[in-house]
Amino acid sequence: MERVAFLVDESGVRIDCLLNPQTVQVTRVAGVRPQGSAEGQLTGIGLADDPLAFTGGGRTELVLDLLFDTDLVEGPTRPGDVRTLTRPLWMLAENSAVAHGWQRPPLVRLVWGKTWNVPGVVVAVAERFDVFTRTGSPRRSWLRMKLLRVAESADEAQQGFAEELAAATPPATPPGQAVVAAGDGAATPGYSGVRFDLLAHDALGSPLRWRLLAEHNRITDPFAVPAGTALAVPPPTAAEPTGASPVGGAGGTGPAQADGGPR
Repeated sequence: MERVAFLVDESGVRIDCLLNPQTVQVTRVAGVRPQGSAEGQLTGIGLADDPLAFTGGGRTELVLDLLFDTDLVEGPTRPGDVRTLTRPLWMLAENSAVAHGWQRPPLVRLVWGKTWNVPGVVVAVAERFDVFTRTGSPRRSWLRMKLLRVAESADEAQQGFAEELAAATPPATPPGQAVVAAGDGAATPGYSGVRFDLLAHDALGSPLRWRLLAEHNRITDPFAVPAGTALAVPPPTAAEPTGASPVGGAGGTGPAQADGGPR
């Protein structure tokens, strides 16, 4: 699972969670709509397509599937009900902020890996529970969230995208050598604590190339790589282009992948 965080701009509160990158979906809808008038939509006989009005703007939407589990909580005490962990995300969909005299959801930033920092508002949340206690308290939650990017100028959007691509730096480890997997101290059942995305950053210059590193070393489960394992660095000819995204524009595939790799 991928570790992501939501930062509430106004209060500075940070909400950490785990992301299932197999179901990440990013959608862009341009500012285009059918032309119309007071009487209805404009069209005409003999037209192959309805006339369009180009309004500018548009919207960018991210759908994220998040995992919360009380057994994954670090620290001396664990909550007995997973809703204690998910409640802050539900509150992000409430109209708790005010802008220009109107109530609105608070502005948040999705912070993901080394390259994602998306400002937006949460417009929808849905939650599915399982692993219940005898008293009926759920211990695990699968939470789906829809985030809309807030209004930006075209120049700001282009600059943000360029900064994401620029985050891919020259590899720190030359090809033919090896990177050693180090644990982050957060080992849990099914997760060794190794940050595979950081290994890809050191070996190939970008956390987005974690899958290439895994395939080169014949690793099928990046979660299970023991700390201290030496991984061979692929040659440059095998590397993906800088900025290549493993989500493929709609959703990643394979075990624990995302824009920033499995954690």
